[in-house]
Amino acid sequence: MAKKIVLDVDPGIVDAMVLPMALFDPEVDVLAITSVGGNVPAHQTARNLQAIVEFLDPPRLPRLGMGAPPDEASPVDVRHVHGIDGLCGTPLPVAELRSRHPAEKVICDAVRSAPEQVSIIALGPLTNIARALQRDPEIELLTRHIHILGGTVEGPGNITAAADFNFYADPKAARQVIQSRMTKTLVPLDVTNTVMLTLGDLDLFPDEGTRLGSLLRAMLPPAFRAYRQAYGLEGIHIHDLVAYLAALHPEWILTKVMACDVETGEGLTRGMTVFDRRPLPQWRKNIDVVVRIHEREILRQIIKELNEVAEKIGE
Repeated sequence: MAKKIVLDVDPGIVDAMVLPMALFDPEVDVLAITSVGGNVPAHQTARNLQAIVEFLDPPRLPRLGMGAPPDEASPVDVRHVHGIDGLCGTPLPVAELRSRHPAEKVICDAVRSAPEQVSIIALGPLTNIARALQRDPEIELLTRHIHILGGTVEGPGNITAAADFNFYADPKAARQVIQSRMTKTLVPLDVTNTVMLTLGDLDLFPDEGTRLGSLLRAMLPPAFRAYRQAYGLEGIHIHDLVAYLAALHPEWILTKVMACDVETGEGLTRGMTVFDRRPLPQWRKNIDVVVRIHEREILRQIIKELNEVAEKIGE
C-alpha cells in the first residue's frame, strides 16, 4: 500500500527536486502539498509551488495549500543564494489561483481523511504545522508521524552560530511542534550536512533534452555559483532531499530518542535546539533524532528517481 503523506515545503531549488520524486513515486500517495514562507516570502513560495506542480503535470494532482507569513516577520533573508524568486530566476509561467486554500486547513483535512495513516514531511519552517495544531488540536494524535527538517545537535547552525534556518525563521512554531504529542522524527543539520551535490553529479542527472532535465539545469548552475560566492563551497547542500528520503527509508537511518526544546527568545540563541543530555536528565524524552544516515544510498536514490521521472514526463 502506498504511503500517505503531506508535504510542507518552501520552494526553493531543493524542494523543486523533492516534488517530482514524490509526485511520480508509485509507492507514495501525496494527499496534499502546502507552501510555507522560508527561502523567500510566503506569497512567492505559494506561487513557486503551483508553478512547479503545473510544470510537472503529475498523474494525480494533490490538494495545494498556501501558507501565510509567520506572526512575527522573519529576520532572515537568503535571496542572495536562492534568487529573488527562490528558484534562481528559472522562468516558470503559472496561472495563479484566485482563491487559495489555507495551508493549515489543507493539512487538517488530509489528516482527517485517513486518521492515523497520514505522515507529514515538514521541510521548511513549522509555521503551517503549528497553525494546523491550533486549528484542530486532535490532529496531534491523528497524524501517523511527522518528520521535521531542522535543528542541530552537535554542530553549528547554518543561519547563525546556534540555529538552523528553519527553526530560526519561526522559533515559536518550532517549539510548539516539538513540544506536541505528535510522533516525531527530527532530521538535523548534523546528518544533512554530510551530503552535498557537486557539479560532477550533474552529469548523472536527466539529460537537458527532457523537461525535467532542462528545469534542473536551469536552476542548479546558478545555485552552485551562489554557494561558492556566499560560503566558499564547491557544491550545494541538499537538506530537503536528505530529510525526504530519510522519512521514506528508515532502513537508511539510525535514530536516538532525545529530550528536545527550542529557544524562542531573541538574540544569539534564537531558534537553537537544546537537548537535555545531563547524566540525570530532567526533561522527558520527546523525539527521535536522526544521528546517522547512509549517504551513498541517499545520493544514489536521488539520481535514480530523478532519471525515472524524466523518462515518465518526457520532453
